[in-house]
Amino acid sequence: MKSDSAEAIAPDVIAALFSSDSWDVVHQPDGVTMPPDLVVSKGSLKYAVEIKTISEGRADRVIPLLAQAILQAQAHARDSRGVRPLAIVHVGNAERPLLDKVQAFSSRFAPGVAIGVIANDGTRHFIGPGLASLNVAPARTRKQAIAVPHKASDLFSDLNQWMLKVLLAPGIPEHLLAAPRARYEHASQLAEAAGVSVMTASRFVNRMREEGFLDDVAAPLQLVRRTELFRRWQSAALRSSPEMRMCFLNPGASQAQLYKAVSRHQACLGLFAAADALGVGHVSGVPPYVYVRKLPRSEQDLWRELIPARPGESADLILRQAAMPQSILRGAVNVDGMMVTDVLQVWLDVVAHPSRGPEQADFLGRTVLRDVIGEAS
Repeated sequence: MKSDSAEAIAPDVIAALFSSDSWDVVHQPDGVTMPPDLVVSKGSLKYAVEIKTISEGRADRVIPLLAQAILQAQAHARDSRGVRPLAIVHVGNAERPLLDKVQAFSSRFAPGVAIGVIANDGTRHFIGPGLASLNVAPARTRKQAIAVPHKASDLFSDLNQWMLKVLLAPGIPEHLLAAPRARYEHASQLAEAAGVSVMTASRFVNRMREEGFLDDVAAPLQLVRRTELFRRWQSAALRSSPEMRMCFLNPGASQAQLYKAVSRHQACLGLFAAADALGVGHVSGVPPYVYVRKLPRSEQDLWRELIPARPGESADLILRQAAMPQSILRGAVNVDGMMVTDVLQVWLDVVAHPSRGPEQADFLGRTVLRDVIGEAS
């Protein structure tokens, strides 16, 4: 038996799942008479997704729904070249016997169709190219599932960091952070402002309340215990990101070349150079960092203006792969046509940098961010 509320939110839940695994997600694409629920893509893979929802985890109820989803996903895939079918059933609970029967049915009757079973207890079972990273084995017992603690990193996931910036934005000048500025009574308003699903915003708000960082009584949503919140945010940000030390192919006029390169390649200036561009710089002499979504994988992928710096050679700039691309790039500010990381991101990024990073972070904490981060500076 279907639950109308569960059926309504299932596409958002599944879209958030794929987005968190770096898939591009489109909800019911335009120009199609009867569109699939979602179209997801990563690299050369692209799936038309048909979703069914049922509260019971009984095989005799789930498999007929799966069969229907398979037929519809196949029909959607036939309408678009290069698109594969993916049938997903969202269930209340999914134990191992159900997953075994689903897999057996799929192997016998639809071996060319990717399938997925997602349960409210966190179980995820996918079969198909590129989908293995989404899998989560079922908990052995309900008691064990409840006992599993949250990962510390979950609180500061990519989109959660972006939503934190949205909540903090009213206290930060617009030229230092690109984010909507309003008061949010509940998660759905935050979701709309931040451009995330209601389910993603609800999980964030619930987790923040569990950790004691949102006032349980006050409306609108109000951050509390900021000293501890920012201390933990700084710790979560201390993760290494792949970098490449680069030089300009044509020496000289580095600042002008930097501006053109960052603007042309939809990259984003970061760290100390970003602080300078925002007018809040305090440390000089550090090569500019430039955030990109992905570092070049080969010489053919390199920007035409750049060559790798030789060992011992001073770099003109450092390309850094964005560990949190949604938070970094959504909050970036346009400064004279060049994207620059926001002031909160600068504060997070420089705090542990060996080239006087703590000094720059302290300066920001005592000046433009004083009323935002308080004692955490």
